[in-house]
Formats: sequence, C-alpha cells, structure tokens
Amino acid sequence: MAKTAKKAAKPAAKKAAQKPAKSAAADKGSKGFTSDEKAAMKERAQELKAEAKANASRAEGEKTLLAAIAAMPASDRAMAKRLHEIVSASAPALWPKTWYGMPAYTTGKDGKVLCFFQSAAKFKSRYATFGFNDVAKLDDGAMWPTAFALKELTSAAEAKIAALVKKAAG
Repeated sequence: MAKTAKKAAKPAAKKAAQKPAKSAAADKGSKGFTSDEKAAMKERAQELKAEAKANASRAEGEKTLLAAIAAMPASDRAMAKRLHEIVSASAPALWPKTWYGMPAYTTGKDGKVLCFFQSAAKFKSRYATFGFNDVAKLDDGAMWPTAFALKELTSAAEAKIAALVKKAAG
C-alpha cells in the first residue's frame, strides 16, 4: 500500500511543478504595463516588422521619422524637426528611423541606434531628451554623459549637439 501512495504523490508533484510561478509583479499587486508602455511596445513591434519588410532603406526610415515628428505636439515637433536638420547635416552617413516611435539615427543597415530624441509630451516629462547609445564614440575617460535634457534649442545648444553627433558618428 505504501507503493501506491508514493505513485499517487508523484503525479501531483509533477502537476505542481508544471504550474507557472506567479511573477514578483503579480505578488505586489501590479496591474501590468501602463497604456503608454503598451503603446511603445506596439510601435516598436511595428518598426521591427517594417524593417524586416523593407530591409530598412534610408528613404523609408526618413519617411517614417518625418511622420512621427509630424504627429508630435507643436513644441516637441519644432524641436524634433530642428534636431533632424542638425543630425542630418552633422553626420550624413547616419540613417534616420523611428525607435519606440521616436526619431532616431542608426549607423546604417545594421540598425544600431547611435542617437535618439524623446519628446517631452510622450513621456509626460518637463523636458525632451536627446541621447546616445553605446555605439556612439563619445568615450571620455571613465565617465561621460549619454543623454541631455532639452527645454529649447538655442544656437549654443545646436552647436553642441552638432559637435557631439559628429564625434559620436566619428
């Protein structure tokens, strides 16, 4: 009879082991992703599909980038347009595209994002952000900035951004 009890206990143990464990977020009462986070993930999925279809051509990327800029609120749109002009003039070899629905510039067909713009309105922030990823050649000792807050584009800020983009694409 002891053997029968052991056999019965084994399937129950296997079933318990097969059930997925609750995530830490579920245990803390998390409601999952916000609607903004879900929208960003959907945008990114659409971008990846578009890249796979069109092999990420430069013209298609620019078309998508300009459409994303056009959809921004006026203050972010003006800044994003000007940044597009600055980046395009400073590093013409970079390819425009969108990244999580925001303007970004890659090192070419490899699709590695070198720099990007995040609108203030999309993230409900008091400032927009212009940033660089790890492929940017901005290394300066043991520590250097990789993102900058933008409230407005002054001529001094534009000159600094142009110089950083040139160096990053170097």
